[in-house]
Amino acid sequence: MPVRVGGPAKGDAVLLIPGADDSPDVWDAVAERLHNSELRTVSIDSVAGLTDADVLAVLDELSIPWVNLVGNREGADIAWSLAARTFGRVVSLVAIDSGHPGAECPPVEVRTTVVVADPAMQAAANASSRWVYGDFRIVTLDSCASAPLDAAPSVATEIVMRTSAW
Repeated sequence: MPVRVGGPAKGDAVLLIPGADDSPDVWDAVAERLHNSELRTVSIDSVAGLTDADVLAVLDELSIPWVNLVGNREGADIAWSLAARTFGRVVSLVAIDSGHPGAECPPVEVRTTVVVADPAMQAAANASSRWVYGDFRIVTLDSCASAPLDAAPSVATEIVMRTSAW
């Protein structure tokens, strides 16, 4: 599967998973900011047919033992699943315009931020708090079509905040 890897080789890793309609360059502006923060990025080009096992295979291929997960819309759905089902491989989660899937997915036990760019997702974000057994935060942005493209500085800031254990 096509992935883009960038940033310092020894930096903490951030896995960026796009939404279904996102172009492969959706994370470019965010990744550039993360590289400036000494973070390594792995950006998956497409979520078409992507499974948890596929994502874990990418991490194994790149010798990344644990990762900070970031997903946009449908990519966030995959990120929620990975965070809930792969204890020890995921240290933080940033989900954009996607709430926890509820009863069909176990709770997550990592630091989690839900970024709301689509006002219609606010209720799902609020409902997610009961499914997160760790620090939980909701960040509401001004309405925008694509948070990674239209609000890259804000998205990158939330990711950097989650990658730090303080």
